[in-house]
Amino acid sequence: MAISIQDVEHVATLAKLSFTGEEMRKLASELNEILHYMEQLNSLDTENVEPLSHVIELGNVFRDDALRPGLDCEEALKNAPAKTGKFFRVPRVIGDR
Repeated sequence: MAISIQDVEHVATLAKLSFTGEEMRKLASELNEILHYMEQLNSLDTENVEPLSHVIELGNVFRDDALRPGLDCEEALKNAPAKTGKFFRVPRVIGDR
């Protein structure tokens, strides 16, 4: 199946795109090259090839979840610029109405 300039024109009209004559010829040529390549791929024997969702095997790159002790209040607030008791002190972000 070959893509003609009329096919490119039709698709361009549907997509509301406009091309010059030279651009139409170039697009038709490029699309035909893509189709030719697809025909080459279709001619390959893939009978015993299992379909893949990814080209390479994926592995979990994250560490395993493990229960660890957290910081106590004093350690967490050690470098806080402002604190109130056992809480971080931050500027007010909600104003009065």
